Amino acid sequence: MDTAAAQRSLAPSGTQWTIASGGHEAVIVEVGGGVRSYTVDGRDVVAGYAEHERAVGSAGHVLAPWPNRIRDGQYAFAGESYQLPLTEPERHNAIHGLVNWARWRLADATPDSVTLEHDLVPTPGYPWPLQLRTTWSVGDGGLRATHQVTNAGETAAPFGLATHPYVVIPGVPVDDLHLRVPARSRVLVDARLLPIGGAPVAGTEYDFTEGRRLGGTVLDTAFGDVDADADGGTRVEVTAPDGRGVAVWADASFTWWQVYSSDTLPADRFRKALAIEPMTCPPDAFRSGRDVLVLEPGSSWQGTWGIRTI
Repeated sequence: MDTAAAQRSLAPSGTQWTIASGGHEAVIVEVGGGVRSYTVDGRDVVAGYAEHERAVGSAGHVLAPWPNRIRDGQYAFAGESYQLPLTEPERHNAIHGLVNWARWRLADATPDSVTLEHDLVPTPGYPWPLQLRTTWSVGDGGLRATHQVTNAGETAAPFGLATHPYVVIPGVPVDDLHLRVPARSRVLVDARLLPIGGAPVAGTEYDFTEGRRLGGTVLDTAFGDVDADADGGTRVEVTAPDGRGVAVWADASFTWWQVYSSDTLPADRFRKALAIEPMTCPPDAFRSGRDVLVLEPGSSWQGTWGIRTI
C-alpha cells in the first residue's frame, strides 16, 4: 500500500499536506478540502483538530454549492423543484453543501501552497456537474485561499460558497474576545436556525460595528450589509485584552459573514473558538434567491479570503 493510501485509511480527514513559510504553517486535508490547523510561530490561529479526529462542526471545510442551511432540503430553480438529502436531520435541513465531507484530489503542491480539486457529480437534488478548485497558501500575509468553480454542465446552475474556520487566540476565553463585525444588519432565525426576516443591528446586542467584548452573547448569526474596506473587500476582527488579534478577510465576492460562538459543540469545544465564515449568500438562499450566484454553462466564479494575525 502506498503512503497516501495508508494515510487515507487511517485518518478520518484523509491525506494531509503541510505547507509552511516564514513561521506560518498550515495542514490542508483531503476530506472537506479545507484547513485542519494553522499556526504562526507555533501558536494556534485556528482551533483545529487532530489527524486521528473527524472534523467537529465542519471545522475548516469548504462549503459548496451552498453555505449554511436549506429548509427541508427543498428548493426550486428555473421552474424545477429539487429535494436535497437532509444532512441536519434533527432540524430537518440540508446543511453546508455537498463537498464538505467529500474527498478532494491533489492538483499541485509547493512548499508554501497546495491546490486541491473536486468534481461534483450531478445528483437528483443538485443535477449540475461542477469543477471545484482551491489553492491554499501561507506567507507573510497569513493564510490565503482562492476558490474557483466552473459549471461543467449544459444548463445554468445555482451556486454559493462559504468556508468554516474557527478562530482562536491562545489563552483567551471567547467571552473576553473583542469582536468587530462591520455589518449593519443580521438575519433573524427560527428554532431551526432558518431565516424569518432581517433586522438592523444598531443599538442591539448584535451590534459589533465598532467592536466590543463578546461577553456572554450567543452567536450563530448571519450578518449582511457589510461595510467594505477601500479595496472593496471586508473583514471581521477579534482581539485579546493584551492586544493580540486575528483578522479574517474576504474579497468582494463574499458579501455575508456568519459568526458562531460554538455553543452547540461538544463540551471540550464549547465556546472555545469563534467560527468566522465568509459567505457568498445568506442561509436558505436557494429558496429565497437572495444573492444566489447563477453559473452559466462553461462559466466560472472565483473568490479569495484569508486569515492573518494583527
